[in-house]
Amino acid sequence: IMSQSLVKFLSYGKHSLDEDDIAAVIEVLEGNWLTTGPNIEKFEKAFAAKVNAKEAVVCSSGSAALHLAMLGLQCGPGDAVIVPTQTFLATADACRYVGAEVIFSDVDPKTGLMSPKQLEAALLHRGKKVNVKAICVVHLAGQCADLRALYAIADREGIPIIEDACHALGAKVHETTIGDCHFSKMATFSFHPVKAICMGEGGAVTLNDPTMANRLRTLRSHGMNRGETVFQNTDLAFAADGAQNPWYYEMSELGFNFRATDMQCALGLQQLKKLDYFVEKRRALMKQYSSSLKSLAPLLKLQKERIGYSAWHLAVVHIDFKSLGVSRSEVMKKLQEDGVGTQVHYIPVHLQPYYMNRYGKFSLPGVETYYASCLSLPLHAQMNLEDVDRVARLLGKICGVI
Repeated sequence: IMSQSLVKFLSYGKHSLDEDDIAAVIEVLEGNWLTTGPNIEKFEKAFAAKVNAKEAVVCSSGSAALHLAMLGLQCGPGDAVIVPTQTFLATADACRYVGAEVIFSDVDPKTGLMSPKQLEAALLHRGKKVNVKAICVVHLAGQCADLRALYAIADREGIPIIEDACHALGAKVHETTIGDCHFSKMATFSFHPVKAICMGEGGAVTLNDPTMANRLRTLRSHGMNRGETVFQNTDLAFAADGAQNPWYYEMSELGFNFRATDMQCALGLQQLKKLDYFVEKRRALMKQYSSSLKSLAPLLKLQKERIGYSAWHLAVVHIDFKSLGVSRSEVMKKLQEDGVGTQVHYIPVHLQPYYMNRYGKFSLPGVETYYASCLSLPLHAQMNLEDVDRVARLLGKICGVI
C-alpha cells in the first residue's frame, strides 16, 4: 500500500512556474531596478494588448485594483455601489474604503452571477436619496456575467460598470475579451498565486481613458507627480532660469502605496506569455470533470459553461448534502484525508458581521441556495486528467456510487 505521504496532494488552486519565470526574476535581482523600473511599463503595455484595452495600470493586488477603480470614479460619502453578495470581501470593501455604501445584489442560484433580474431588484432598493455611483459586475469562477444585458440597464440609469474580473482573465463574452472594457468603465484583475497568471501578489486595472489611467498611476504612488504641467507651487518647482528643479514633486490628492515591483512584473510578463495555455489546460480539465462526474448526478452537479468562453478559475460543484446524508464539512474532511483540498467560494458578503452590523440582517434567496450547495474542487495547470479522475472516484465513494 502506498504511503499517504507519497500521495500527490491536490490543492484547490496552485501557481505554475517554469525555469523561464525564475530566470526573469533573477535577472531583475541582478539588475539595477527592483521596483519603479522599466518592467512596470513593459507589463502594463503587454497586459493591455492581451485584453485589447488601451490602458493597464498595474498595482500591488486585486484588492488595490478595486480600490483604485473606486477612486477613479470618485466614489465617496453619500454614494453607493451595487455589489453582488457572492464574491470575495474585497469587492465590497473597496467601496467602504472610499466611504461609499454598499447595496448588495442577490445572484442567480445556479451560477452565482448577478443577472439583469437581480440588478433591477437592487436598483429598486436604492432609495430616493441614494446616489448609485457604480455597479460592480463580478465574473465568478471564470464564468462571465451577461455584460451586454447588464450594460443595457446600467446605461439606461446612467451608471458606469466596474468589472471585478479577478476570476476571468482569458475569458470572452459577446465577441469581446474580458478586460477590453467594451461594456464597462474599468475592469480589475488579480495575480494572486491561485489566479490564471501569478505575480506572487499583484493586480491591474484596465480602461480606455488615458487621462484616468495616468491619474490612477499617480494615486498608486502616494498621489505624487513630477510633471511640470500640473505643478501648483511654481516658486518651489522651478529654478531662477525657469528649469524644473530635478528633485521636485507634488502631491495634489491623497494617494496610497499600491505599487507593484519590477520583480513581480518580470514574473508577470513571463506568465502572460503562457496565459492561453493555462486557460486551455483549465478548460480541458473541466471537460474531464464533466465526463467523470456524470454518474454522480443528481447528488452532485458540476457547474456548466452558460455564456461566452469561460476561463474556469474554479471547478465548482453543487452537492445535495441533505440527500447525501453527509455535511459539507465532512465531505471536505474526507477528501482532505485522501489528499484532495477543496474550498468554498464564498461566504455571502452581506452575512459578514461588519456588513450585518452596518446594514442589518436580510435574506437574499438566490445566494442562499447557491452557497448551501457549492464546493470548489482542485483546478490548476499543474494537474492532469488522471488527477481529475482520482477526485471523481473519491467523490463517488463519498456519494456511495462507487
